[in-house]
Amino acid sequence: MQGRVGVAQGSAAKNYYSRSRREIRSLLPSRASRILEVGPGAGFTLMWLKSIYPAATTCGVELNPALEADLQEHADVAIIGDIDHLISRVASKFDLILLLDVLEHVPDPTRTLQAITRNLLMDGGRVIVSVPNIAHLSVTLPLLFQRRFEYADSGILDRTHLKFFVEDTAVKLLNDTNLIVKDGLITGLEGPKSKILDGLTLGFLTHHLAKQYIMAGEPTGERTAQPKINWKKSRLIS
Repeated sequence: MQGRVGVAQGSAAKNYYSRSRREIRSLLPSRASRILEVGPGAGFTLMWLKSIYPAATTCGVELNPALEADLQEHADVAIIGDIDHLISRVASKFDLILLLDVLEHVPDPTRTLQAITRNLLMDGGRVIVSVPNIAHLSVTLPLLFQRRFEYADSGILDRTHLKFFVEDTAVKLLNDTNLIVKDGLITGLEGPKSKILDGLTLGFLTHHLAKQYIMAGEPTGERTAQPKINWKKSRLIS
């Protein structure tokens, strides 16, 4: 399932898999005792989370066997394989589950997210999901003015992406899994040029400058209307 794992090559891949996703800090719950990350790479985000929740048990499910040794070093439990086939091997439930840059690589993100939340999420737990924004200016401007839409080795148009999202469909992904988005974070506005452009347009271009939507979802138990999301803007260069 975790198609992003092992896609990038060379130094870019090393940089990607060896960084922690500290931009999610504002979306974390006050407490967590069992943490699962799907597609953790080398496990640096789990290692960082361990510093925030020292008593928590951390578990990573990673597709790429080349990262197993690093993941074992940085997580309490390291499982190598596809989460779709390993849910039965993950013997417990979790109060915090991360799927960062994962769901855009799977054929049916809703089905995958439903299976994970139904089988692995504790009551009252939290799921943090990130997906790329296809409405970013780097995609829409070449499409509009040059009729160009070219895949790349990484980024929003990573050639391994099977699904594309904008704000509405990103939120709908969680809502269709009976998750309500409690908090949302936009990345991509950290640089000076993006900040200036966002300010000059009074926020009109915010969702065209957003590279990613990062959402914290919680189960509702029944279909509940999604309240308006006050998107925060990441201050960390991700």
